[in-house]
Amino acid sequence: MNLPEKRLILASASPRRKELLASLGVEFEIIPAEVIEHEAPDADPRAMVRHNAALKADWVAARHPQSTVIGADTTVFVGQTVLNKPRDAAEARSMLRLLSGTQHTVFTGLAIRRQADGLSLERGVASEVTFKLIDEATIELYLSRVHTLDKAGGYAIQEASELIIAGFTGSLSNIVGLPLEEMKQLLTQAGLTR
Repeated sequence: MNLPEKRLILASASPRRKELLASLGVEFEIIPAEVIEHEAPDADPRAMVRHNAALKADWVAARHPQSTVIGADTTVFVGQTVLNKPRDAAEARSMLRLLSGTQHTVFTGLAIRRQADGLSLERGVASEVTFKLIDEATIELYLSRVHTLDKAGGYAIQEASELIIAGFTGSLSNIVGLPLEEMKQLLTQAGLTR
C-alpha cells in the first residue's frame, strides 16, 4: 500500500483562505478546483456549503490521490435567503440594503479528502453577524473602500467594518472564510498537525 504524502493542498483561489491557512503554520500549495458550485438562493445554506466544500476537495483529490486536500465554501444566510458573491456592484448594493439592521448567519463548510487512505472529514461552522442600520451614503462609502464582488454577502468583516458591523458571535475567522479552530482540529485528525 502506498503511504500518503505529507503534501497539503488548498482547493481554493481565495486570498483570505490562503492567509488564514498560512497563519496555522502549515505548508501547503493552492490548486483551485474547476467545479460549478451549487448556489441557489433558496438552498439550505448548511447543506450547500458542505456540498460545495466536498465538491472542491473531491475534484482536486481525484487528481492528487496521495495528497491531503482541503475544500471550503462560505455563504451568508439572512431571512430565508442565501447570499453568495454578488455578480456586480448593483447586486452588492442590494445585499448590503438587505443586511442593514439585521442579524444574519455566516456558514462555512469544510471538507478534507485523501484518496490514498480513504480519508474523508467534514465539518460545518456557523457564526452570527449583526449589521448596523446603514443608509445609501454609507453603502456607497463602503463600496468605494472595499472590493466586494468576491465576497459572500457583498461585504468583508475585516475591511472597513466600523461602517457596517454592529457585532458578531462565534468564529471571526469563519466569517472571513476559514474557521481556524475547526480547521486545526481536522488537520490533526488527518495526521498533519499536533
